[in-house]
Amino acid sequence: MRLLPKLAAAAAMLTLAGCGMMGGDVAPRTNNAPTRPADMVSDTPVIVGAPYSIAGQRYVPSDQADYDEVGYASWYGGELEGRPTANGEAFRPSAVSAAHRTLPLPSYVEVTRLDTGRTILVRINDRGPADPNRLIDLSAGAAEQLGIADNGMAQVRVRRVNPPEGDRMTLRRGEAALRRIDTPQSLLEILRERVARLPRPSGYAPPSATTSAATPAAPNAPRPPATNRAPSGDGPFSVQIGAFSSRERAEILARRLGARVEQSGNIYRVRTGPFATAAAAEAELRRLRSAGQPGAVIQRGP
Repeated sequence: MRLLPKLAAAAAMLTLAGCGMMGGDVAPRTNNAPTRPADMVSDTPVIVGAPYSIAGQRYVPSDQADYDEVGYASWYGGELEGRPTANGEAFRPSAVSAAHRTLPLPSYVEVTRLDTGRTILVRINDRGPADPNRLIDLSAGAAEQLGIADNGMAQVRVRRVNPPEGDRMTLRRGEAALRRIDTPQSLLEILRERVARLPRPSGYAPPSATTSAATPAAPNAPRPPATNRAPSGDGPFSVQIGAFSSRERAEILARRLGARVEQSGNIYRVRTGPFATAAAAEAELRRLRSAGQPGAVIQRGP
């Protein structure tokens, strides 16, 4: 779940509150900074912030130029669209952005998916995640570009970089920069060994062999558009918007989008439907993505 601090100035104390998230779970914002509209987003001033604690765990934000870590990435959707991030920007679910516990706001990182090698450029503009076993919370747009919107969580490498101004401007506009060169398998094997020694966050499911062995797209190719096609065959179909570890967050999103919440163990799935035909399901998918839910997917069944 998302976790968002009170920021009055660069030296102000960050106070964070929240709980665990999977596939879109986010916490209410408690930021006092005024929200900057999308057309006024800037890379200055850069905010580092004061040390803070969550559930007894102390975090110390720092301007670490050589930051390079492995861990688990989750993502969040459109529940907080338009509300302020930790540095006062308006949250845009479709933008390629993320939350990190210690890196400056804003800063830029390359996020690599360790099962496929796909690497994207992401702009950090928020604080989180609350779960100490997760490294980064991606926006829905970043999750889609990285290819983890359907899975909800993935093993990743997060490396701070200093991209050219053209890429920075693209991300500030809320658009996706061109993908980076895919990470070679030899390096991925080393990174996988590192992350295998870390505790797994709740809700993480290892990728299937089919997903891991998938042929990556050409280096630096723009992200392909998300499919709008229902599975082949007869209905009924449903559209899943997200999967949450918090019933409250799931219900907030469901009410906003006219969806329902289905519980499966400790996970709360937000869905719409059933739809008798593929055409009806695809129309609903387009509606949800237009409403700021690029991670929505069509599934077979009611």
